[in-house]
Amino acid sequence: MTASPLTTAEELRGVGLRVTAARVALLETVRAGDHLGVEALASGVRDRVGHISLQAVYEALHALTAAGLVRRIEPAGSPARFEGRVGDNHHHLVCRNCGAVKDVDCVVGHPPCLDPVDDAGYLIDEADVTFWGLCPTCRPKDD
Repeated sequence: MTASPLTTAEELRGVGLRVTAARVALLETVRAGDHLGVEALASGVRDRVGHISLQAVYEALHALTAAGLVRRIEPAGSPARFEGRVGDNHHHLVCRNCGAVKDVDCVVGHPPCLDPVDDAGYLIDEADVTFWGLCPTCRPKDD
């Protein structure tokens, strides 16, 4: 018999976080979104539970990120964005024009995907790669 997937509330409890309507709504909004920024996440949470301050969203994002339920990415020149895909060491494609962000699986081999020439004694467990270019909507059209 296969165990049923955990509810969002059970996931929060499982990492030692108090279950609140705002945290449940935020985690579900992050997972339903596509690398959303704080303003978009706050709007999504408000659609689900009503008023929530931006400060409360930041605090909840910090807790969810620290607990490993959410990943924060910060493409250069862009505000922080958040995603629910965690623990698999994937990378990102970022459009230089519109800022769209898409996931791309591990580049080659096993995590951390890339090995530096000199690890300087570090125990490396992750590589963070961002590929920059133009998305299909922004790239020049062939005539």
